[in-house]
Amino acid sequence: MTTYRTLGRTGVHVSPLTLGTMNFGAWGGTSHDESIAVIHAALDAGINVVDTADVYSAGESEEIVGKALRGRRDDVVLATKFHGRLGEDINHAGNSRRWIVREVEASLTRLQTDHIDLYQVHRPEPGIDIDETLGALTDLVRQGKIRYFGTSTFLPGQLVEAQWVAEKRHRERPVTEQPPYSILARGVETEVLPIAQQYGLGVLPWSPLAGGWLSGRDEAAAANSPRRARKPGRHDPALPANVLKAAAVEGLEKLAAEAGLTLVQLALGFVLEHPAVSSAIVGPRTRAHLDAALAATDVRLSSDVLDEIDRIVPPGVTLNPADAGYQPPSLTDAATRRRPAAR
Repeated sequence: MTTYRTLGRTGVHVSPLTLGTMNFGAWGGTSHDESIAVIHAALDAGINVVDTADVYSAGESEEIVGKALRGRRDDVVLATKFHGRLGEDINHAGNSRRWIVREVEASLTRLQTDHIDLYQVHRPEPGIDIDETLGALTDLVRQGKIRYFGTSTFLPGQLVEAQWVAEKRHRERPVTEQPPYSILARGVETEVLPIAQQYGLGVLPWSPLAGGWLSGRDEAAAANSPRRARKPGRHDPALPANVLKAAAVEGLEKLAAEAGLTLVQLALGFVLEHPAVSSAIVGPRTRAHLDAALAATDVRLSSDVLDEIDRIVPPGVTLNPADAGYQPPSLTDAATRRRPAAR
């Protein structure tokens, strides 16, 4: 892997694949030694971005990454995230200054480092002024505890608002967005990716293999996957939206075979083709998973193949809404759409 890309307008050079570590630790059921071996293999292959989050296995993923990067920290663009709940305390989650300045210290400790290269807001929090979040993150940049910050799974309007507030209130601005993007989940093509290009954001798509749907997985193994138990909405094959996904996968498998590619190569080649994308996050649990992803880094899909993908799953279409990763309260809370009862 020798061709690197710039991360938005930061000037930081990143590999086309980012090593995602959600499957390291209790969530993936792998040992620390096996996970560290995968991380080292990824670095040896030229991957120079490692992405984790404080909530992945309740901090265990960050601890594994910290151990793996001993002696190699300076060669890695290290990214982590905050927002998700850790513990029972009502304030041990979210995007408030109180939580950010506390949780960054915990992540630094687990990662065994004195700085984080990219600190990301894992999800939006509509009830909080974005300036509170940007203010806290700006302070962390100026203190040297983080180099840059970004967002993950933000809606188009939220991306624009963050840029506007940063400019008007003299904050550091988000420089990246981490959206869900795969052949089966193309909703971000409508506005998120064009907005990222407009503002020069680096884009680090998560789940480019659609949570395993595009990995050429064995269905028997998939039935026992921890992901199915944790997120049945995305993985239960009996759900109508997932029946649509299965039909699309069947067509994509045929297309990949005709093009002389694996399904993984087709899926990652598609995501990496979009000009907004800086680096696609892959989350291997084993060395075999990693090797399958690495085989896709030099793939360029022909126009005919890309046109056929558009026929199977049209541009801008996400077959299962659960794959969008975030639904705002305006959709999840019925009270937001109903006038208060008269007194």
